[in-house]
Amino acid sequence: MTPRGIRTDAPAEDTEDLDVEEALALVREPKSHSDSRGHAPAPAGGPTPERHQATPWPRAREIAARAARSGARRAPVTVPLDDALGLVLASPLDALTDLPSFDTSAMDGWAVGGPAPWDVRDQGALAGHAQPEPLTDGEAVRIATGARIPGDTTAVLRSEHGHIDDKGRLHPTSEVRHGQDIRPRGQECRTGDQLLPVGTLVTPAVLGLAAAAGYDTVTVIPRPRVEVLVLGDELLTEGLPRDGLIRDALGPMLPSWLRALGAEVIAVRRLGDDAKALHKAVTSSGADLIVTTGGTAAGPVDHVHPTLQRVGAELLVDGVQVRPGHPMLLARLKENQHLVGLPGNPLAAVSGLFTLAEPLLRTLAARPAPEPYTLPLRDEVHGHPHDTRLAPVVLRGDHAVPLHYNGPAMLRGIAAADALAVVPPGGTRQGAEAELIDLPWAAAGIGVCFT
Repeated sequence: MTPRGIRTDAPAEDTEDLDVEEALALVREPKSHSDSRGHAPAPAGGPTPERHQATPWPRAREIAARAARSGARRAPVTVPLDDALGLVLASPLDALTDLPSFDTSAMDGWAVGGPAPWDVRDQGALAGHAQPEPLTDGEAVRIATGARIPGDTTAVLRSEHGHIDDKGRLHPTSEVRHGQDIRPRGQECRTGDQLLPVGTLVTPAVLGLAAAAGYDTVTVIPRPRVEVLVLGDELLTEGLPRDGLIRDALGPMLPSWLRALGAEVIAVRRLGDDAKALHKAVTSSGADLIVTTGGTAAGPVDHVHPTLQRVGAELLVDGVQVRPGHPMLLARLKENQHLVGLPGNPLAAVSGLFTLAEPLLRTLAARPAPEPYTLPLRDEVHGHPHDTRLAPVVLRGDHAVPLHYNGPAMLRGIAAADALAVVPPGGTRQGAEAELIDLPWAAAGIGVCFT
């Protein structure tokens, strides 16, 4: 099959609103690929790969976000509250009861009836206990936060705002207003009120609200299932690099990163440079998304393109105008299954993860897109003459600090980073505003030490 993709010479107004199927109908201009492992292109006289124009970075992300919309989204599932964190509500969260479900004390103190002073009952009112007997005027009862309010209560007097005299009578030390420090039934919501709409991301606070409203389970969009295929005969799984072999950084890194992006990683397979094994793994996978590492260009052991051609896949993105990570790709294998091919260099693979995998996973999980934001860069960042560049940065107050060690094969910079700065072609000057993409651990508030 002939790979198909996006024509980049069309005016922006002609392509801006295209869906994936329309975009696939456009023909790309020819352009050469570089090898995903940094090798030189095939020598003259050797096999000549089909050549295509790489997709601009913003368009590639847009295509990835739209790719899953034309496929079948997984059916909603009902899960216990403990399993819902990070998922998206597929049904509205409606109040199953009034909140609070009875008049309750907002403070520790005394429930009082009528004007002061008050005679204090011997037995108090505690949270979780039956409602006390109603009060009469001039009567008070000790009450705990969350306890049911006795009938005919005028107000709750806080512990620090009252004192008991030698005759055992309670006197206020500040003004007492009718209804003060009483949470009336239904103050937060009434039965049947919509608390949260479909599409809400389940956060810890959402779990608390659901539990308070009487839910044991919620209906959500399940996590997209992802399978990771690690390619390359040169990779070691333990020990020091030796004899031309290198440690595999992507196998340990990608599953955790994919989980942080909302995926369920169902398998990680190490296939080496074996075309038959790759074909078998792709055709037998039950994942919503297959992620491969390396082998995305035209080298002698780069088997991803030939495998996609063999299985009749549609190439939605074949190379992206971004550095690092240029030879990444996105293909549709079936109506509801996609493959993201990441370059083999570690930082280039991270670039591919955020360019193609993150938008697609977000759509599959029905998660809202993060709000874009910018910060000024403390230092100048050199850019590529024609391509977007993704540069690791650390956030410091009201600016972003570009990090060193940001070559395609390096992880030292990204390991200390909070975000990726989107650097336009040509680079940015010191103090210029740059769009930022938060890394999962930064978005979750997990601090990373930087010196």
